[in-house]
Amino acid sequence: MSTPIGGAGVIARENPARTTEIVGVVAETPAAAVSEIVREADAEQRKWATRELPERLAVLSRAAVAIEDAVEELATLLARESGKVIGDCRGEIGFAVRYLRWVAEHAPAAYADRVVDDELGRIVEQRRPYGVVAAITPWNAPVILTVLKLAPALAAGNAVVVKPSPLAPLTVSRVIALFEAPVRVVHGSADTGAALVGHELVRKVAFTGGSPGGRAVAALAGDRLTPSVLELGGNDPAVFLDDAPFDDDTVDRLVMASFATSGQVCMAAKRLYVPASRLDSFVEAYLAAAGRVLVTGDPLADGVTMGPVISAAAQRAAITLRGGPALPALSGGGTVHDLGRFDGDPETGYFVRPALVAGPDPASPLVAAEQFAPIVPVLGYTSEEQVLAAANAGELGLGASVWSADEERAFAFARRFEAGFTFVNTHNRTGMSLRAPFGGVKRSGWGREYAGEGLAEYVQTCVIHAPAAFRPGAGPVSGGPSAYPAG
Repeated sequence: MSTPIGGAGVIARENPARTTEIVGVVAETPAAAVSEIVREADAEQRKWATRELPERLAVLSRAAVAIEDAVEELATLLARESGKVIGDCRGEIGFAVRYLRWVAEHAPAAYADRVVDDELGRIVEQRRPYGVVAAITPWNAPVILTVLKLAPALAAGNAVVVKPSPLAPLTVSRVIALFEAPVRVVHGSADTGAALVGHELVRKVAFTGGSPGGRAVAALAGDRLTPSVLELGGNDPAVFLDDAPFDDDTVDRLVMASFATSGQVCMAAKRLYVPASRLDSFVEAYLAAAGRVLVTGDPLADGVTMGPVISAAAQRAAITLRGGPALPALSGGGTVHDLGRFDGDPETGYFVRPALVAGPDPASPLVAAEQFAPIVPVLGYTSEEQVLAAANAGELGLGASVWSADEERAFAFARRFEAGFTFVNTHNRTGMSLRAPFGGVKRSGWGREYAGEGLAEYVQTCVIHAPAAFRPGAGPVSGGPSAYPAG
């Protein structure tokens, strides 16, 4: 929520698990004030870029230590402002620390000059920073998704201005304060973001969020001819081939791949496809797994594995989408199965009972659109061609997964997905790797995070070239001004 205090706007963040509790406040940054902040960042960047790469990487390493030392405090704050369970918050912050150290290890090779000096001439390829990077981050994994932009951008010599989501501004602000580097934070909603992305001194935009926000950011950046990296939404299919096991470990992992962060994850398993002949046994195994691993309640309570959704609006949308016996048409038909158990009082916050919907209409919003809620559909299929067509339907292509007892068969099937990242025999966070580039195809964005490709997003290749024919001591030049290069 955003409320005026003494004439100055603030963002007061409520606890989605206990909505009467205000976790903290941050001052809103008026759109008119963004320009001066960007100009200050631009001036700081010019000094930062002159520091040697080892000095910049030492700053990242010190930030990693500071974040690691504060992990319990930061995780508790993140759980209170976002509704994520405390164990997931610790894991997210720990992963951010790992990524900072990974960048410090791999940036020297990624950002080194590349020199060719041979009979054709001398070429120096420099990896130079853009300048000021605008980083716009979401609320569902705010720390790691901020650090994914901060770490390579700062290592490369850029300055960064971060605009966190107003639904999770507190922990990001604390983390940013631990960097001894040219990184600023602005708070606000669409107007603040537009002022940042559209600023003349912003040279690169990095955005993670939903497709509507991504379209707005891309339009603003495009108007300025500002390059961008966009990681947008997904409607990830999880396809079980006819030999896939339904053992406890496999299905436990699948349940959490859908319901981590209450299903509010871009790369969650959002559509499940199972051979029609095995659908009943799959549903039985899934309900049993949810009974083992899915406990909804206060994110700070021991044993809870799923908290509330982020807001009242998200709760209303999820309840409408979920449907049920009284509202079967809203779920697109099918059978709604309640999952897991609730520990605590569901009336204290924005809680939604998680559900599996078996056999909904494939054209229903539950299947055809990204749910971003703790409801997941399962559908039967009769052939691999049929399920592949269903999995590839739609405009989104972020992630997908294929499950099989035969890894070679799984990889062969995975090659046919229209997805930027395909998991094999797992899905969501358990399948991520720092060395594997992540990003979408189709309308799920462009550019990549993680791995060498993620580092490369924050540098420009600038070339110095001396052709052999014109170097000191070269012989007479043959050909005229229109001659093409030799190689």
